[in-house]
Amino acid sequence: VGAVVLPASPLLDGLNDSKKLSAPERQRIAAEINRVASVSVVVYVEPQVIDEKGMSASLRLAFGKAIREVEQSGAAIDAILIDGNPLHVDDREINVVKGDASCASIAAASIVAKVHRDAFMTEIAHSYPVYGFDRNKGYASEEHIDAIRAFGLCPIHRRSFCHGFLQESLF
Repeated sequence: VGAVVLPASPLLDGLNDSKKLSAPERQRIAAEINRVASVSVVVYVEPQVIDEKGMSASLRLAFGKAIREVEQSGAAIDAILIDGNPLHVDDREINVVKGDASCASIAAASIVAKVHRDAFMTEIAHSYPVYGFDRNKGYASEEHIDAIRAFGLCPIHRRSFCHGFLQESLF
């Protein structure tokens, strides 16, 4: 989960929905975001925690931690803009559907988080090369699913998400 506090009128050339940017564009813009933002935080939740608590609870956990880190940095928070559905993390929460396409701070947080995630996946690929994490970043590509079927799951897989790839058949 990413959290970014931007100045009132940020000048961020190319800021957009992270899904609409190439990896090099995201890296360039993330560096600029980190330069102009008063606070930039990324929170990682371990796969085992997600499996144990579920995705919604894990998102609330991550957003709560991100909010605390932003506040501990000294930034005053008037509103907490969150992309998508309500999480009920904080009374200041404002949910913006498709916020990464319409809100600068949400787009910035998404970019910073995705660049962080991509770097993590590239690094973890050295420990688990058979899964192609450096190429698929953990998305369920055909190559990735084939590796799961051939080698099983590794410690960074979310078992609750991947169990379907390991089933022979429903019948």
